Amino acid sequence: MTDDVRNVHDALAAITEHWQPHRLTSVNDYDVKVVKLQGEFVWHTHPDTDELFMVISGTLTIQLRDGDVVLGPNDVYVVPRAVEHCPKADDEVHALLFEPKGTVNTGDAGGDMTSELRELR
Repeated sequence: MTDDVRNVHDALAAITEHWQPHRLTSVNDYDVKVVKLQGEFVWHTHPDTDELFMVISGTLTIQLRDGDVVLGPNDVYVVPRAVEHCPKADDEVHALLFEPKGTVNTGDAGGDMTSELRELR
């Protein structure tokens, strides 16, 4: 059973690239992902699912068409399904994402920032 224990900080320390989510664990039909964020992502939506952000460290701005949501350490925000958003981090942010298995990081936008979900080693 101890093989199932994961440490968020150790997992984040193993990540070397920004905007590259890694699966920390799964629960039911959801992935819990760790990710480092810096700079501006792409505007996108997830037409079929909500997306939960939990900031571990740093300050994350989730840009929405009707105003920004600013998250600091230990803050949680859920972007409702089909709401266009664009995460932005002026300095490096460490975060957890909770999404259904198979959710693509760029949602409906696609493009160069689309990343296959990576597994932690």
